[in-house]
Amino acid sequence: MDDSYDSHDWGDGPGHRGASSDMGDSDNEDQYVENPAEVLDECLQTFKTQDYIMEPGIFNQLKRYFTVGGSPAQVIELLSQNYTASAQMANLMAEWLILAGASITDVQSMVENHLKEMILKTFDPKKADTIFTEEGETPAWLTEMIEHPTWRSLVYKLAEEYPDCLMLNFTIKLISDAGFQGEITSISTAAQQIEVFSRILKTSVGHYLESNDDDRHKYIQECARMIVHGQHTFVYSEVLLSVLSQEAKGGPSIKRLSQEITRHAIQSGHNVTAITMGLNGSSSHARASQSLSSMLARNALNPADITNLFKLYSAPDPPPVELIRIPQFMELLLDSLFKPGVKLNPEHKSKYNYLLAYAASVAEVYKKNQRKSLNRDELKATMQALEKAHQVCTTAKGSTELIAELGTLYQYIRFPVVSMGVFRWVEATVLEPSYFKLSTEHTPVHLALLDEVAAVNPLLHSNILDLLVRLFESRQDELEILVQLEMRKMLLDRMVNLLTRGYVVPIVKYIKQCWQRGDTDVSLIRYFVTEVLESIAPPYTSEFVQLFLPMVENDEITGTMRVTGDCDLVSDFIVYCKANYVIT
Repeated sequence: MDDSYDSHDWGDGPGHRGASSDMGDSDNEDQYVENPAEVLDECLQTFKTQDYIMEPGIFNQLKRYFTVGGSPAQVIELLSQNYTASAQMANLMAEWLILAGASITDVQSMVENHLKEMILKTFDPKKADTIFTEEGETPAWLTEMIEHPTWRSLVYKLAEEYPDCLMLNFTIKLISDAGFQGEITSISTAAQQIEVFSRILKTSVGHYLESNDDDRHKYIQECARMIVHGQHTFVYSEVLLSVLSQEAKGGPSIKRLSQEITRHAIQSGHNVTAITMGLNGSSSHARASQSLSSMLARNALNPADITNLFKLYSAPDPPPVELIRIPQFMELLLDSLFKPGVKLNPEHKSKYNYLLAYAASVAEVYKKNQRKSLNRDELKATMQALEKAHQVCTTAKGSTELIAELGTLYQYIRFPVVSMGVFRWVEATVLEPSYFKLSTEHTPVHLALLDEVAAVNPLLHSNILDLLVRLFESRQDELEILVQLEMRKMLLDRMVNLLTRGYVVPIVKYIKQCWQRGDTDVSLIRYFVTEVLESIAPPYTSEFVQLFLPMVENDEITGTMRVTGDCDLVSDFIVYCKANYVIT
């Protein structure tokens, strides 16, 4: 419960009545009459406010004023003298603009944007909260206001800036009740209201489950940002997801979402070890839980805890494999074996190798919380593959040595855990600032190795693209301009290879963004378009056509690629798309 609730002193408030108070006191309060002179003065000051006649509370104030004997003539004079017709003048100006030829949509957008800017500058949360005390119920204008996207977006911005404003919190709930909860996934205010948060969480998880592979990462990030907002939202969400992950249908997808949320929390600097260990059933295995908790809390491995886990998982009746399948722990093991510069004690290296292989390859079957089978058939082969790949990655200092060992790596990266380790090794190597400066090959062997990783492990496609994008956008000021262009063409070749492996839409989206931003040499865009046209054949998905066709039709990109009177790839693609797809 919030501290604000705990801090309430329920027995000594200024308006508090003790249990011994009789009903007569309450009656006296109800019969309290305001001082007529004070009411008149207050009302007159209010009526002097500019354009007060347009305020929603005008009728309540007039009622108070006349109840205490106010003069009609005086109130008419004050209201008319202070009426400047700001709203009506704005409407008149809008009508003039429309008459002058401006479109109604543009004028409406202009007025709304100006109002939004003014409200953002002058918003007072204390005055906003008095709306409910003055009107006593939900204002009709507020209900109408949330029907419009423009004003809902204004509420979202204000709610981020003033999370304690009661009026904004109530408006967020109204928006959620009206069915627009999908818009407020990133609103921190929603995290303070369990009903609103639950509805938003349900919507976010639904979007994630229904999304395709290309959009899933976006929904994971949105969901994670909302859930990691506070400890209470994290615990509440993780408990729900933990229960849902036990379901036969969709359970694995929910578990993946839960793990990604935990990863986001760790990257945000939160220590969630206790929560993670509390939800994975580790309490029944105290020794394993203690060793894991120690390493996860410090985000570092240590030989003593690794040795303890090795003994436990080498025993005839080991703890559940799920305990060491925590992504954070597996990533620490991968880095210890494959990250350049990490030195392992030779005595303990085999234990790190064993635990990683065990987590990656052992299968268990449970029924009613009892283990019915334990399959270690692939454990030995996985350990050997990890050991061989580790030797290559730690001993191959240059391209010559690596080329000699490519056959070995190609053989073992068919094990998913080995391909992940090799990817992390390549990533750390090629991100070194001097890597391209010292490289002499047109296509460095490390990056060529990624082509094979992409072929055997589709789950790493998004990781590979992310690495290629970082390299493509990196500054290589030490290289000559032409060398930089050749380097980026080589990276585009790697992207095209990834595209031919089935990872199409994210790559085309990225290149299209580069083109639209105007920060990429058009010759590189032309090179990519050419390579793709030479690699593809119909039929195409509608989404691909909508993304790729504008670049193919652009004269600056493909003008020199077209041949008059003859068939060419550009013209063939355009003709086929225009004949078979609805272009929006």
